[in-house]
Amino acid sequence: MIWLFLLGSLAAILVAAEVFTNALEHLGQRLKISEGVTGSLFAAVGTAMPETMVPVLAVVAGGEDMAVNHAIGVGAIIGAPLMLSTLAFFLMGAAALGVRGFRGPVMPEATGTRRDLDFFLVAYVLAALGLLPPADWQYGGLVRIALAVALVLLYFYYVVRTLRSSAGLVEEGHGTTADNVLYLCRLGLPDAMPVVLLQILLGFGLLVGGAKAFIFAVEQLSVLLAISALILSLLIIPVATELPEKVNSILWIRRRKDTLAVGNLTGAMVFQGTLLPALGLVATPWQPEAPVVVAMVFALLATLWLRWHVTHGGLQVRHLTINGLCYLLYLTGIGLIISGAFS
Repeated sequence: MIWLFLLGSLAAILVAAEVFTNALEHLGQRLKISEGVTGSLFAAVGTAMPETMVPVLAVVAGGEDMAVNHAIGVGAIIGAPLMLSTLAFFLMGAAALGVRGFRGPVMPEATGTRRDLDFFLVAYVLAALGLLPPADWQYGGLVRIALAVALVLLYFYYVVRTLRSSAGLVEEGHGTTADNVLYLCRLGLPDAMPVVLLQILLGFGLLVGGAKAFIFAVEQLSVLLAISALILSLLIIPVATELPEKVNSILWIRRRKDTLAVGNLTGAMVFQGTLLPALGLVATPWQPEAPVVVAMVFALLATLWLRWHVTHGGLQVRHLTINGLCYLLYLTGIGLIISGAFS
């Protein structure tokens, strides 16, 4: 039954990703905004809702065991940026490999990509600093609250910067265009803004339902498999709940919409590297446990790798294999932690 919950939520996420992608392209086209805004803000925030809802619901409305709730919340908060910066970029590159070749270029709009990666790096360093105050330090709570406020303000500043860049990018030819007819229009509904918004809400509803099912499944699996809820949430929840970003970016990269594909990932990284760690800082113990530190280190390394190539010569498909390697090394590290716990 637990595995049915997992498979059912996966199916919901896959359907929601296609529905959401289609609706967002139409929304961006109607609003005459750039692909950068559509990808980094609308698509990123929208498809980030499953992994966003998991820690929020776990911390705010989870089960009776607060330790398990906090473990699931922290695992989902830390695991999401890791999956995006490593596995998601690797899968996107793999999707482009057959068409572009191993040395083929990945060419998102450069200024927006640099902005996203820079904001994420700053935010994630701030989140990591929140791990340093000892649990029994009397001022530790104040430090974490201050860092949480800084992260929230940083995200709002990022939104303002992203929106301000839209008009100029549209004039340069980076406006959002929809490739396919709005799916609800195929059912006979009119091609109008209310229908676009309705389709977005339908996709959102599927995402929230999948997230709630996952919380229940992880709680049960952690008991069934005798594995820490923190480690299980780091390994399972992000892989499944990040599927919208992965699928959307794969769809867009195959259509040669590189700005949307990359912006969908980097924008979600900023969202999940600011607002979610802010929640963790104020609502969970937020301690430097080994799985948490390992995940944050590899997320930062993978992001620095991307940032270097965006600035120095541009991204290529082959560069994204290193992001996949970072994920494999992370799994190796988690495996060593698990084996040490059982030895």
